Amino acid sequence: MSRNELWKRLGGIVLVLLGISFITFCLMMLAPGDPVRQMIAGNEDIIVSQVEIDALRHELGLDQPFFFQYTSWLGRVLHGNFGVSTMMRRPVADVLLEALPATVLLAVSSTVFMLLFSIPLGIYTAVRQNHFVDYLVRFFTFLGVSVPNFWMGLVLLWLFALKLGALPIVGGGMDVENLVLPTVTLGIVMTSKFTRQVRGAVLEELHQDYVLGARARGFPESHILWKEVLPNALLPLITLLGLAFGSLLGGAAVVEIVFSWPGLGYTIVQAIIYRDFQTVQAAVLWISLMYMLINFVIDLSYRWLDPRIGKAVK
Repeated sequence: MSRNELWKRLGGIVLVLLGISFITFCLMMLAPGDPVRQMIAGNEDIIVSQVEIDALRHELGLDQPFFFQYTSWLGRVLHGNFGVSTMMRRPVADVLLEALPATVLLAVSSTVFMLLFSIPLGIYTAVRQNHFVDYLVRFFTFLGVSVPNFWMGLVLLWLFALKLGALPIVGGGMDVENLVLPTVTLGIVMTSKFTRQVRGAVLEELHQDYVLGARARGFPESHILWKEVLPNALLPLITLLGLAFGSLLGGAAVVEIVFSWPGLGYTIVQAIIYRDFQTVQAAVLWISLMYMLINFVIDLSYRWLDPRIGKAVK
């Protein structure tokens, strides 16, 4: 990638982040409720006067015009200051850094689960197209794609926690027992989608002319599949894998809420409920940045995985 192209990509990332921050700020301003009253709602024994409420609103800068609030917040962000969480009474950066490891752990475990099942199933069903196993796998993957995450999570929670008692009902920690059900819930849905995508990509390559040529030259089917078809079929799937992993890093909020998993999604939902502007805006920025950086790395990896792309650009 040339230097000019690199700067264009980085400039595009900055512009997108600015747009996302502005839209998020607008939505939080339009949301009903008063963050100051949310802060004092839990202290019912303390009587707070309107003068004190106005003073706190002034201290947080909520009495200023909208555009001034946004530019003031953006200026602090550019200096690495994301503000103080009104929900946790702690710096927002500390709150998000505390939730990030749980989200990364869940994203990695779900992705590993997906790859372990989707790639072998997708390849096998493509090779054995229209056989019984192919129809069976396609049926179950269709069910997996159709079922919402929260419903899948509740069913697994009912079965393995309530009925069998094999796993805890209420999570909150990051140990293995609490990780199993969220991982399986996300993994089943992701595996269903990715299996169909792998199957489609392999089938498309199996009908290419170079496969017919390799068969005509007498190459064994195993050589054609592993040396010719799979490298070409799996390359486009890297983008889909990156998008899936990026969405998981964004926090599978519904699954995290169902299993009380202390990740970014859970933190964002709680911040929205308590009208914690600072945390929501910073979390959205973090998630957007991670998502775009993952896609940027994937684009760069294409040039290494497929040299033809680099030559085409030159």
